[in-house]
Amino acid sequence: MIETYEEAIAWVQGRLKLGIKPGLERMQWLMEKWNHPEDNIKTIHIAGTNGKGSTVCYLRNILQQAKYEVGTFTSPYLEQFNERISINGVPIQDHELVLLVNAIKPLAEELEETDLGSPTEFEVITAMAIYYFAAIHPVDIVLFEVGLGGRLDSTNVISPLMSIITNIGHDHMNILGNSLAEIAYEKAGIIKHKVPVITAVEQQEALHVIEQKASEQRSSLYRANQEFTVVHKQSTGNGEMFSLISPLINEENMQISMKGHHQVYNASLAVIAVTLLNQLDDFHIDQHAIQTGLINSRWSGRFEQLSKHPLIIIDGAHNPEGIKSLVETIQTHLKDKNIRIVFSALGDKSLHEMIPQLDDVADSILFTTFDFPRAIPAKALFDISHHEHKTYIEDWRAGIQQIVKELQETDALVITGSLYFIAEVRKYLLEQ
Repeated sequence: MIETYEEAIAWVQGRLKLGIKPGLERMQWLMEKWNHPEDNIKTIHIAGTNGKGSTVCYLRNILQQAKYEVGTFTSPYLEQFNERISINGVPIQDHELVLLVNAIKPLAEELEETDLGSPTEFEVITAMAIYYFAAIHPVDIVLFEVGLGGRLDSTNVISPLMSIITNIGHDHMNILGNSLAEIAYEKAGIIKHKVPVITAVEQQEALHVIEQKASEQRSSLYRANQEFTVVHKQSTGNGEMFSLISPLINEENMQISMKGHHQVYNASLAVIAVTLLNQLDDFHIDQHAIQTGLINSRWSGRFEQLSKHPLIIIDGAHNPEGIKSLVETIQTHLKDKNIRIVFSALGDKSLHEMIPQLDDVADSILFTTFDFPRAIPAKALFDISHHEHKTYIEDWRAGIQQIVKELQETDALVITGSLYFIAEVRKYLLEQ
C-alpha cells in the first residue's frame, strides 16, 4: 500500500527503467480488468510531431469559456508531475495521485507475471488518467495528447469524438521511421472508423498517408488550406492575427496571444475541432467562447517570456521543425534585438539539422548540458556548431547566470532545446 505522494511518484518513475515498449496489448489488458473505463469518457485525441500541447491548450481554454469542465492528459510536465492529469488546467491533487497509484499498482504487478510483461511508466500514467476521468472525477470532455507516434501509443485505446494530427516532422525516427511517410503512418494510426480527422499536415508525402488512412476508415477529413483556409494576417506585440475560412466557420480577425506563425495553425485546428463538436455531440460553443479562449491561451515553455528587463525567453524547440518555427518567431518578434542563445539537447535528436539553424539567427550561442540520461555533453554540441561566437559550459546554471549579468537592453536571451532542459531552467529562473 502506497501511503505518501513521494512514494507514489517514486513507484511511477521507477518504471522509467522499463523504457518504451510500443504496443497496445498491456493497455488493453488493464482496461479489460477495469471493465473498459475508456468507453465511458468523451475524448478528443491529438497527435503530431509539434504543436500538440499548444493545440490542447487552445481547445481547453475555448471549452472552458463555453462553461465545460475539461480534462487533459499531456506530457511531459514543466513544474509538477501532477500536471499530466489536469482539470481546467489545474493539476490533480497529491492525494488523488496516491489513490490512482494504489488502484493501478496491484494490476501492474499482476500484469508483470503474464507473458505481456510489466507496463511501462507511460502506460501506467495513461491508465491512471483514464481511470481518473471515468471513475473518480468525470468531466464533460477529456483531451488526450499522444505520447509517441499514435498507432501503438498507449493513449490509442480510447474511442474519441474526433482525432487531430497537428503536423509531421523528423523526430523519434529510431522508433517511428526514417521517412515522413513512415512517421505519418504511425501518427495516422489514431484515425478510427467514421471518426472525423482534422490536420495541418502540409507535406504531400505525409498527407497522402493520412488521406489514405481516413479513406480506409471512412472518416471525414478536414485539411488545412483545403477544407479550411488559414491566412496569417499580421504579427503584433501581443501575438498573431489570422483569418479562418471554411463551410463550418468564417472569421476574418481572429487573435491569439501565443507568438509565432505556427501557432496560427495550432489555433485553427482547435477552432475547427470545436465547430465540429457543435455538430457531433451535445455541445454548444459560441463565437465569444472561441475568441476569448484563443486570446486567453498561453502554454508554458513555448516562446514564453520569463522576464522583460532583461528580456529572457524560453522555448522547448527539440527537433528540426521546432527549431525552424522558433527561428521564424525570433525573426518576426525579436528582429531589433541582439540574439543570445543557450541550447541543450538530447543525443537522439537531429542535431546536425538543428544547430545550423540556430547558428544562422544567433549573435552568440552557448551550448550546455543537464542532468538527464540522454542529455548530450556541451562540448559535443559545440563541435557541431560553426558559429563565430560560440562557447560551451557543462554547468548550465553558471552559464545562464553569467549571460544574465551581461545582458543589455538591446539583447534578448533565448534559452531553448529539450523540454526536460527547459523545465529545469524555467523553475530555476522563476525562483531567482
